[in-house]
Amino acid sequence: MSELETAMGMIIDVFDKYSGAEGNKQTLTKGELKTLLEKELPNFLSSVKDKEAADKLFKGLDENGDSEVDFNEFIIFVAAMTCCCHNYFVQKECK
Repeated sequence: MSELETAMGMIIDVFDKYSGAEGNKQTLTKGELKTLLEKELPNFLSSVKDKEAADKLFKGLDENGDSEVDFNEFIIFVAAMTCCCHNYFVQKECK
């Protein structure tokens, strides 16, 4: 597989690893999302001062208001985070 295909597979695997622990295997609950963030993006959470950041993030990601984050909602978050990281590193290069 190509690097991009491997990366896509890894994103799917990460979602599947955490979804369904508390119910629906196709979605993340607030608790599952928090665990995913703590395990998979520890530097992201450690840089956030707000103790309720995971709650706010969950509310923002749950676009359809069903109290769950499905894969489509999750992948939008991953894409947005990736864009932010890319922009950060581009700006660092320019300085």
